Amino acid sequence: MAKIKITLVKSKIGSTKRQKLILEALGLNKLNSSVEHEANPSIMGMVNKMNHLIKVEEI
Repeated sequence: MAKIKITLVKSKIGSTKRQKLILEALGLNKLNSSVEHEANPSIMGMVNKMNHLIKVEEI
């Protein structure tokens, strides 16, 4: 599987509790923080839900 780099580019203030929990599960806490994950179906599902707040790059 490919690795992806996920960066939080917009604030989570104003997001629903469920969206905040998804960001926490991805490991994104602060603005401009980045994490690397394998591109498996569960991670890609979370990325698709949060695409308005994050930036995704393939590594």
